[in-house]
Amino acid sequence: MRLSIVVPCYNEEPSIAALHAALTTAATALPDDEVEILFVDDGSTDGTLAALRDLATRDPAVRYISFSRNFGKEAAMLAGLQRTQGDAVVLLDADLQHPPHLLPQMVALYKQGYDQVVAVRDRSGEPTLRRIPARLFYRAVNRWVDVRLHDGAGDFRLLSREVVEALLALPEYHRFSKGLFSWVGFDTISLPFPHEPRQAGTSTWSFGKLFNYALDGLLSFNHKPLRLVVYVGLLQTLIALGYAIWVVVKAAVEGVDMPGYATLISAVIGMGGVQLMVLGVIGEYIGRIYHESKRRPHFLIRESDSTRQAGRDRAARPRARLS
Repeated sequence: MRLSIVVPCYNEEPSIAALHAALTTAATALPDDEVEILFVDDGSTDGTLAALRDLATRDPAVRYISFSRNFGKEAAMLAGLQRTQGDAVVLLDADLQHPPHLLPQMVALYKQGYDQVVAVRDRSGEPTLRRIPARLFYRAVNRWVDVRLHDGAGDFRLLSREVVEALLALPEYHRFSKGLFSWVGFDTISLPFPHEPRQAGTSTWSFGKLFNYALDGLLSFNHKPLRLVVYVGLLQTLIALGYAIWVVVKAAVEGVDMPGYATLISAVIGMGGVQLMVLGVIGEYIGRIYHESKRRPHFLIRESDSTRQAGRDRAARPRARLS
């Protein structure tokens, strides 16, 4: 069997060497399988690319591609899936929070017939400010979206070639891989593992980025927010109708009462806030349609191990002399 390992990297220079050593050790436990490691440099601004060049020179099992700029982890994973030919593909992060020593167990489960082997992390040891929002996110997603996501199940997983081809057949621009993995289905099994601290560097996932990622997850697999807007509009109409009836009845019984400025202003502000919220939800969906309609590529590649080798071959080729 040929096993491909895809590692998205963004400013991960401090952990590249340790990760490569750990992956090499894990590969020795798979003597009957051919292992390739594809690093995807997502436009890093540190020495990540130089480290990958050095690894590709020293280890024939290592390949790399480098983006022209930072396109995001989803684009990096897509690029890796497109450029691997393994019978199975493993996705894992470069910060060693996804332990490579689980690879033999994942391969063993794959050989038992599973198409997806999902490494599920427990959240013990995570900071409270990150653990609680994560759990709330999964509860919200599983209530709203049309696919089922499991808390702790991230991008660290083994995918069969059938699953990879199914994922590549999905052309959408805004990709939410956690949802796509669940949407394609196939035989899936979970492999629990304890939370691992980051070995080097600092995470680039700020609260704002995590919030936007959560919003993508909520909007990528359903139109329920639009349906909710309809319900909110109906409820608001009923409230307004009831209030209008109350005003008419009161005027008929007690006469016209001029005071009511505070009520009027409160109603206007409340209605305006709901309308802006509704427009925001609609705008999110229209924005996604706008990006899909442009059909831009998910990423642009600046350099890869193959183009670098081709450049060296051209430089070494003797040039004909003119006589």
